[in-house]
Amino acid sequence: MGILWTILIGLIVGIVAKFLMPGRDPAGFIITVIIGIVGSVVATYLGRFLGFYQVGESAGFIAAVLGAILLLFIYRMVTGKRA
Repeated sequence: MGILWTILIGLIVGIVAKFLMPGRDPAGFIITVIIGIVGSVVATYLGRFLGFYQVGESAGFIAAVLGAILLLFIYRMVTGKRA
């Protein structure tokens, strides 16, 4: 059930991260939502590694948004150089 909660939070986080990141987004809506899901998962496992969360807990909303913004920034850096 924990991974499903992480994915649900990730969907919402992807939408929030898209609106919080300034500038043009080279990704479409679906890619941004996927980045939100991955950002939420990354924030969860990084938080567990650092001792912020116990096993079975998912990242909080703010941590997930920060993870998604970080991944969105990296995605823009990588795709911006190709164009």
